[in-house]
Amino acid sequence: MPSTDSTQSAMTIKGISSMATRQVLAELTQAFAQQSGIPVDIESVGGVDAAKRVQAGEAFDVVILGSDAIDKLIAAGHAHAGSRVDLVRSGVAVAVREGTAVPNISSEEAVKQAVLAASSISYSTGPSGVALAKLFEKWGIAQQIQSRMVQAPPGVPVGSLVAKGEVALGFQQLSELLNVPGITIVGPLPDAIQITTIFAAALPTVLVKDSPQAARVQALLNHMVSPQAAEAKLRQGMTPA
Repeated sequence: MPSTDSTQSAMTIKGISSMATRQVLAELTQAFAQQSGIPVDIESVGGVDAAKRVQAGEAFDVVILGSDAIDKLIAAGHAHAGSRVDLVRSGVAVAVREGTAVPNISSEEAVKQAVLAASSISYSTGPSGVALAKLFEKWGIAQQIQSRMVQAPPGVPVGSLVAKGEVALGFQQLSELLNVPGITIVGPLPDAIQITTIFAAALPTVLVKDSPQAARVQALLNHMVSPQAAEAKLRQGMTPA
């Protein structure tokens, strides 16, 4: 008869996610493991790298990324059709280095002026960074600020660049800025230009769809979208999807 350790190892849900959901997933999976007795091991990396590893066929039971990336994995046959589950909504906030002047970001025009006045601006490689770049193009300032734009490498928090003084103004999802020391979170983008990313989960096709492990993953996802999970999502700067 197998030992408890080997049985638990066989049951362990192995997943991969982008960095934006690292904290909330740690909280939700810990609660699920305590309730169910099923261990969960989610590796959080840059979203671009996570998608590439799933595309390469690496053995994961669940993948959690921006909904656009999940849809692409499903369309390309790397995740099971119909397995997408929306987990959280995440908005973008603005940060400066602790101790420096806090800009006015109370309106769209105020944010535009703050960007124009900043000596350097940083954004992420994720979906929010892409949307931010499009916003700057819409404002007609993309060329003007191009030399001052610093894109954080995949998996590197924008907040860490702000904290080190490498950039003056940082834009990233609030969830990724919350626990970074050495920065001041100025606040979320105003509603008129807020960039909201839906993070969703799906079952990679390397996981047999009707297997006992797939049922365990479904139980995890059911827990993550339950009303009981809402408090953790809010605590980590996100809202239920």
